[in-house]
Amino acid sequence: MAGERLLCAVAALALLLALAAGSGAVIPPPEEAARMARFVLHNCDWGALATLSAQEGLRGRPFANIFSLSDGPPGPLGGSGVPYLYLTDLEISVRDLEINSNASLTVSLAQTPYCKKHRYDPQNPLCAHIIFCGSIVKVNDSEADLAKKALFSRHPEMESWPKDHNWFFAKFNITNIWVLDYFGGLKIVTPEDYYSVKP
Repeated sequence: MAGERLLCAVAALALLLALAAGSGAVIPPPEEAARMARFVLHNCDWGALATLSAQEGLRGRPFANIFSLSDGPPGPLGGSGVPYLYLTDLEISVRDLEINSNASLTVSLAQTPYCKKHRYDPQNPLCAHIIFCGSIVKVNDSEADLAKKALFSRHPEMESWPKDHNWFFAKFNITNIWVLDYFGGLKIVTPEDYYSVKP
């Protein structure tokens, strides 16, 4: 019985270290949680952003919504680790953020070919996901070009979205990071460790 568990654990670890399908990049090992967080974010094109609702009838309740995002152009050297978003004040979650800019953002390898290839359910820890907590802030003029390049390289449709919606570039200002990529529970990563590693 113990031998079978050990074999399963070794096989699972081998799969984690296999090439991430579609990206050609090697997934970091579970003991490198900061690199895993950077890897998952860079390989995801969207995430679930949760706000505290300011809407009538929902005020103060959690409200999750899907947003396209990018931390840089695709490829192994393109990621900054900063989740950029393209937002408009017309969007319901952005209205929440105008009252309270605090939010959480979840990204998961479930949206990539990796978990499907290995038949991992999205809730399986081996189908790594990352939870960021922090706040949404508009980027300043000096960072706008970087945000635009990051987002439009992955989401070219954004360039044609209606101009009268007054779109703006924003970023997720990370204060807390939780990584779930293996059995045994969440791992906590500091923003300092997150930004200092090479993905």
